[in-house]
Amino acid sequence: MTIATQAGAAQPRPDRQAWHVVTACYLGWMLDAFDFFIMAFVLDSVARSFGVPISATAFAITLTLACRFLGALLFGRLADRFGRRPTMMVNVLCYAVLELLSGFAPSFTIFLILRGLYGIAMGGEWGVGASLVMESIPGRWRGLVSGLLQTGYPTGYLLASLLFLAEPLIGWRGMFIVGAFPALLVLYIRRTVPESPDWLARDETIKRQPLLSVLRQHLGLSVFAICLMMGFNFFSHGSQDLYPKLFLGRQQHLSHNAITLVMIIFNLGAIVGGLCTGLLSQRIGRRWAIGILAMLALPVIPLWIFSHGLAWLALGGFLIQVCVQGAWGVVPAYLNEISPVAIRATFPGAVYQLGNLLASPNANIQVWLAGRLGTGIGPAMACVVGLAALVITLLVSVGREARDVRMGHERLRVAE
Repeated sequence: MTIATQAGAAQPRPDRQAWHVVTACYLGWMLDAFDFFIMAFVLDSVARSFGVPISATAFAITLTLACRFLGALLFGRLADRFGRRPTMMVNVLCYAVLELLSGFAPSFTIFLILRGLYGIAMGGEWGVGASLVMESIPGRWRGLVSGLLQTGYPTGYLLASLLFLAEPLIGWRGMFIVGAFPALLVLYIRRTVPESPDWLARDETIKRQPLLSVLRQHLGLSVFAICLMMGFNFFSHGSQDLYPKLFLGRQQHLSHNAITLVMIIFNLGAIVGGLCTGLLSQRIGRRWAIGILAMLALPVIPLWIFSHGLAWLALGGFLIQVCVQGAWGVVPAYLNEISPVAIRATFPGAVYQLGNLLASPNANIQVWLAGRLGTGIGPAMACVVGLAALVITLLVSVGREARDVRMGHERLRVAE
């Protein structure tokens, strides 16, 4: 009897079911990012409301980013032990409820605690969702779906940009309350999303393998992936977190509506980059696609940071995000392909979020660097993003290509 036959639920599923998995995981990451980026638009409003400096509210972003590693470990281990589908439902419900509670925080201390807890919930979603997707789709889909999955992040940013239009009416608390709507996604997952066939086919000995034991066997791979993801997180957060309020608002003196327009164009660039590069990586390989897009960011930086006028700022924002999220669009497939099989729900999310933890001081580093340079936040952002692009290109050039690794039904058919 074959492995595939032993696991009755692990039979090849119709493409329609696979697309339900893709849709749910895309929405999970998009709505998670939507909830996260609300904070980027209300930094000054929260500071005024609680009577704290803006550096204190910037720390709320740092705290959220730092706590995501704990979530990746917690929810990743739950997904490797008990399944991707139920873990993802619990995770989505957690981050939606914590977002709602943030809107009712009575003090800044409580607000910080809630943003830290939200970071734990946010940190779990990406790794669990990415493993569920990559184990549930045909290998030929991986590049495109990787890019699609990662565009959930800038799409969430885009939704937060649109919600910012209503901020004068609903206030910063109202924006966080609206951020609780992702809880409804749990109903869709429960109704339409099947469990990963790869996970269903594993025996109990694989599911119970100790995390540290597996990591010790793959120590070099783990260190490489953590360093790579640290570079990636400086690349993305360095170009995004302080961009709307401190760069466009304070340094470029754009109006509320002008900031919103630039951010919409900015995130459209991210969506275009993620989709196109994910698809490209299926043809030329993951490493080449990442390296090319990271290096293309370097000549775009002067246009992005040193332009003047709404049209040029919008163009620079569009192009920098084509590069940043273009490179990022390959990451879901790449990390899952190089991951040890026994901890595939834990490894991608854990290395991503540990890299994120190492990059979590980004906002404070940029504020400090801007003060040292005395030139505003723009040149500080340029330095961080440019250095990150170089680090990513160097690391990915020495990594391994695993585009042809088998997962899900393809792995099960080989075992017959």
